[in-house]
Formats: sequence, C-alpha cells, structure tokens
Amino acid sequence: MKTLFKHNGVIKEFGSGEDIVNEIADEFALSEKQKTTKLERIYKKENRIVKTPVWHRLLFRAADSLAKDKYVSRPSDTKILTQKKEWMLTENGYDEVLRLLKIPTKKKEELPTKSFEVQKIVNKLLRYQRPEKYNPIDKDKILNKVTKEIALRKRGFRQAVVEAYDYKCAVCGLKIKSPDLSIWEVEAAHIVPHSSNGKDDVINGLALCHLHHWAFDVGWLAIQDDFTLLISSKINLLPKGYGKIFDYDFLKIALNKRYKIFLPNEKEIYPHQNAISWHRENKFYN
Repeated sequence: MKTLFKHNGVIKEFGSGEDIVNEIADEFALSEKQKTTKLERIYKKENRIVKTPVWHRLLFRAADSLAKDKYVSRPSDTKILTQKKEWMLTENGYDEVLRLLKIPTKKKEELPTKSFEVQKIVNKLLRYQRPEKYNPIDKDKILNKVTKEIALRKRGFRQAVVEAYDYKCAVCGLKIKSPDLSIWEVEAAHIVPHSSNGKDDVINGLALCHLHHWAFDVGWLAIQDDFTLLISSKINLLPKGYGKIFDYDFLKIALNKRYKIFLPNEKEIYPHQNAISWHRENKFYN
C-alpha cells in the first residue's frame, strides 16, 4: 500500500520485467535468488509444467487480499475505468495508508494520489457533454459545508483539469514535477471561482502554474472568447522591475494580441465562453 501511495495510487500488474516487481523486492531487501526462484505446477489441460516466479505470486496474493478488504481495486475493475490493468487505491485504502504514514486525511486535497472513486468522477468530467447554454454558477453550492461527496468531487475536478491540459500551464506551458516525481507543479483553477459558487466542471477550469493562477485570480489576466489572452491595462502603472523574474516578464507574455492559451485536445472540454466572459466582467481589471 505504501508503494501504491508512492506511485500516486496506481501500480501495474505484477508481470515479468515490470519495474514495480523489483522495486517492492528492493524494499524488502530480497536477494537475487529470492526474486528469481520459480514455482512449478502442472497445467492439466495441456499436460505441461508451468513455472511462475514465487515473488510474483506472493505479490499477487498480497494485492488480492487487499482487494478483498476493499483497500484496492482489482486490475479487471480498474481497466474498465482507465483501459489499463492496474491495482488502484480505493478511498478506504487511501485512508489506511495515510494512517500508516501518519499523514492527516485533510492532506488528501493537496496530494495527487488517485483513488478508484475519484477516477470515476474524473471519467465523468472528461466525458462532459458540452451544453450550448451553460451557467457556470451553482446556486445550490454550499461553501461552508464539506461532505465526503463534495470532497471527492473537488479532488476529481483537480485531477480531471490537470489531465485535460496534459499537466502544463495553459498560459506559459510550464510542465514540471517535484524531484521525487510525485507532485505536479500545475494547479486546477476555477474560472468562476469557488468563492463565487463556480461549478466543479472541466469547462469552468484551467490548468495554471502557481504564478499565473494567482495572476488570473486577482485580475491581471483574462481570456477572450477566441481563447486569446488579455492583460490588464494597469500593467502600464507598474513600477520598473515589477512582474519580472530576471529577464522573464510573466505578465507581458500576454501583450501579443494573438497569443492564445494552450487548450485540451478535446474541444468538448475547452473553457466555456460563459465562464470566461463572467471572469472578464467580474474579476478582470481592463
């Protein structure tokens, strides 16, 4: 389970040649002999001897036991969601591994770890049927109450948005992970913000780096209906040297009137014009 957590909640089946098999073996400091010893059994239908690595069998039995206790999903079930035969943490398994690692469960919202239940939400969000008439504001949204369903939806929104934008910032294209390869720098930003009852839909979302997320939220940046980037005219009032990282000006990237944001591959999940027009009218400083 700790290995699953280390790999963001998902690992491959335990087939020959898979890195994960050796990785877990190294965690247990197994010798080369222990890793390669094979179990012989007779395959009666074809009357032949089949040799299976004992270590693979032990891993499968351990994972199978976790699946019976609803801590992980079986590869056959995961394949229905992701088209990949993998073991994936369930929410119960996620809670248990956080307990083992002594990590507060409230950290779930910050961590990139997947769960079977969240993946279901991601699939639903990414297969969104784009409506012509879309209201990005959820009038029934309760901001001061967090239920399990709301928490799952929030994590699903984050995962769906960053996946849709291929884990890169829609403004500058930055794509980078932490040194341990576990956490992406990019964030899922609401176009109509959560504080204004913005919906947790991919078409009300953007993948943005930390810096451009902040600039978008406070009104430095906006998006036109053709997805061209806008920059606030107040940039002309900034003192010399403001908005720069050495020679890189993270705001003036938008001064080119033909500069368009990076978009998902599927047009169905492009930012909706009703959401970006709301942001221009309510958050952007023209």
